[in-house]
Formats: sequence, structure tokens, C-alpha cells
Amino acid sequence: MKISARNQLKGKVVSIQEGAVNGIVVIDIGGGNEISATISMTAVKELGLQVGKEAVAVIKATSVMVGLPD
Repeated sequence: MKISARNQLKGKVVSIQEGAVNGIVVIDIGGGNEISATISMTAVKELGLQVGKEAVAVIKATSVMVGLPD
């Protein structure tokens, strides 16, 4: 599959918090960094996501917020 989004972060699923409609998927992208996404439980099941499975976080946004640490 080819997609236009350039921000693709490869990693491994470290947790899936299942809800009634949505799930929170956390992916370890290395270097002590994790990224999380809220996706539908239908998508979790259709993708066959499981802890330990490799996955790619794809980020396509029209705006990005930037902050500074305290």
C-alpha cells in the first residue's frame, strides 16, 4: 500500500486499551518514545492488532501544535 503521508513511525504495539467503541493503541517507536492513537475497535480487530505486533503510526495533519517543556 502506498500513501501520501510522509510521517510514518514504525514500532511495536505495547498496549491496547479496549473500550466499548474505541481503543487506545500505544506503539513503542524506539528511543524511549511511545505514540498513542485512539481508533475504533472495529479497526483494531480488522487490522489484527495485538501487543507485540509490528505496526506503523501514520500521521497526516493540517495543523501541528508545538510546546516547550517546563
